[in-house]
Amino acid sequence: MVQQAEQVKAATIYRRLLGYVFPFWKVFILAITGMIIFGASDAGFAAIMKVITGAGFVDKDPVTIRWIPFMIIGLFVVRVLAGFTANYGMSWIARNVIKTLRGQMFDQLLRLPVTFFDTSSSGQILSKLLYDVEQVAAASSQAITILVRDTITIIALIGWMFYISWSLTIIFIILAPILAIIITFVSQRFRKLAKRIQSSMGNISHISEEAIDGQRVIKIFGGQTYESTQFAHANEYNRKQTMKIAATTAISTPLVQLIVAIAFAAIVYLATMPGLREIIGVDTFVSFIMAMLMLMQPIRRLTSVNALLQQGIAAAQSVFDFLDMEREKDIGGDEISLVKGDIRFEQVSFAYMADKGKVLDGVNLDIPAGESVAFVGRSGAGKTTLVNLLPRFYELTDGRVTLDGKDIREIKLSSLRDHVALVSQHVTLFNDTIAHNIAYGALETATEEDIIRAAKMSHAMEFIEQLPEGLNTQVGEDGVLLSGGQRQRLAIARAILKNAPILILDEATSALDNESERYIQQALDELMKSRTTLVIAHRLSTIERVDKIVVMEQGKIIEQGSHQELLAKDAMYAKLYKLQFQEKNSETGE
Repeated sequence: MVQQAEQVKAATIYRRLLGYVFPFWKVFILAITGMIIFGASDAGFAAIMKVITGAGFVDKDPVTIRWIPFMIIGLFVVRVLAGFTANYGMSWIARNVIKTLRGQMFDQLLRLPVTFFDTSSSGQILSKLLYDVEQVAAASSQAITILVRDTITIIALIGWMFYISWSLTIIFIILAPILAIIITFVSQRFRKLAKRIQSSMGNISHISEEAIDGQRVIKIFGGQTYESTQFAHANEYNRKQTMKIAATTAISTPLVQLIVAIAFAAIVYLATMPGLREIIGVDTFVSFIMAMLMLMQPIRRLTSVNALLQQGIAAAQSVFDFLDMEREKDIGGDEISLVKGDIRFEQVSFAYMADKGKVLDGVNLDIPAGESVAFVGRSGAGKTTLVNLLPRFYELTDGRVTLDGKDIREIKLSSLRDHVALVSQHVTLFNDTIAHNIAYGALETATEEDIIRAAKMSHAMEFIEQLPEGLNTQVGEDGVLLSGGQRQRLAIARAILKNAPILILDEATSALDNESERYIQQALDELMKSRTTLVIAHRLSTIERVDKIVVMEQGKIIEQGSHQELLAKDAMYAKLYKLQFQEKNSETGE
């Protein structure tokens, strides 16, 4: 039952994969026609051999002898044209299928919820996008070509053999069930091994990516041996699984050929017996043997293609599982235009995983429009999680969050996020120019004057003007050609340019030196006056002037008020403040 269910599932996956071929059905029919002609031409060659032997060497017919060379050349001209049509047509279809699949996968990648990226490594995701899709390409082109072309070849050759001697051909029909059993067993093993190889490729990509991203840490802390060992284990596992496929292929193909050879030997033996020798002429025997010999190659390819086909099916399952993942929930249909910025958290609870406990527990908080609020607390207190609920990076477990009195789940995601700007502690820059990194995405219509104004407000123009190409300078992958402070200032300029009524600052000045921080803080103070600002703070020196400070502990709000009010309470905030500024306070005598 399990094997039958797997076969049904494999057939379903392959039918779905063939659905991607349907838009190119005209080219597909042309390619299939080429395969049919190419496959049938082998039987035509066996038929020509009968003519060559009978009319040419036995009867010595001069007319037939004269036409034989033209018949051979004509047959192979047809084979060349048919083969090109089949191979090029299927390759063209395969690359278009891959283009479509990769486009859908990338579109899916952009729309999956944040929780997916929290639990998946980018190496494994890239393995799906690159390696698995290429395996699908082989299944949707090369495998189909071999299956159709060689199946037609076998049918045509056996048909010709049956036509000239049904008694000898019957031996092949007797051996067919044995071949079917071998191919079924090999198919199941190939599919199982293919899944293991895909998993191992994901691990190799993941380890390689970590080594690239963390190469400085690896060098400083002497992690080369450890990383090499990790990679060696993953690499060896991949090699072992690949060699198991090679071993299965190596034994299955000769085994099938051995069975065919046994049939060949039996036929030769029977054909040379006195009873049949007089019935079967020389021309018939030569044509029959030629057809049998020509059967060996397509049978070998059909046996070998099984590995390719099963790898493709396993890869297609991986790709389709990815495409079928649930996207970000966007059940809201309301578009919002004028936003004041009143935010309210009502009995908000949240858990990343049900068995891990709540990260937020019954949080209530009012943030009037235009107010700046800083969230502080120990690591894991829930401050970042709470703020991330507002742009719906995560869907809350209980309670609700409202914007201007409207539940944010009723608002269309794109419309909600249009009114939120973000400056994260981990700055994301794209391998593009400085101008395009500031005017990113929906901001690309901004004028150069707007970009320069935002850059000046974030004090980014101070270093941009010193670069040879100014705003047109390429920043490199993830801004690698810029310093941490420069990257941070570009991220702030991007938020300034968006001019959204709600601003989220996740330790926006963390990567700046003291002088730059002072300039940026002045720009942020000016920016925060006209919008609702949520600040996730680790350095308490940056939040002394905010309207309200919210102190969190174990997913709950334990106190809130202004900087001076919380210091006067001498509770958690005061302890955090004194701890962080202990040296400074001792120097100043405060």
